[in-house]
Amino acid sequence: MTQTALGPVEVLPPYIGEQLVQRLGIEIDVCEPDLVTGTMPVTGNRQPIGLLHGGANAVLAETLGSLAAWTHAGADRIIVGQELSCTHHGAARSGRVVGECRPLHVGTHTATYEIVIRDENGRRTCTARLTCAIPPVRRRTSR
Repeated sequence: MTQTALGPVEVLPPYIGEQLVQRLGIEIDVCEPDLVTGTMPVTGNRQPIGLLHGGANAVLAETLGSLAAWTHAGADRIIVGQELSCTHHGAARSGRVVGECRPLHVGTHTATYEIVIRDENGRRTCTARLTCAIPPVRRRTSR
């Protein structure tokens, strides 16, 4: 199945088949201004010794945080991740992980979110913090 939208954001037609969230199996469950949640399978996203890859956690965190920033700023804006930090507390070994994103600061030009990722037993495996830049909308000038 091809994904033509991710939350409030339309995927541009040339990139419909190239979405990382599809390759990692990320599914968005809630996409509201104060809460964005999603899940991701451990299977297919492992490091060589069988644990969930930390980079997969980072992708899940940045996806949820970026969607939260889009719900704040509007889907017509261009949101870009500015800084991402992930602290890995424990390993996920099976099932799906669940990410929950909540705002820490929502401003005009930046927004910062905390993303908590838990394993299938509800144990916190990762805490991430994402700051997104919200560039101003460029006004079109007529020539």
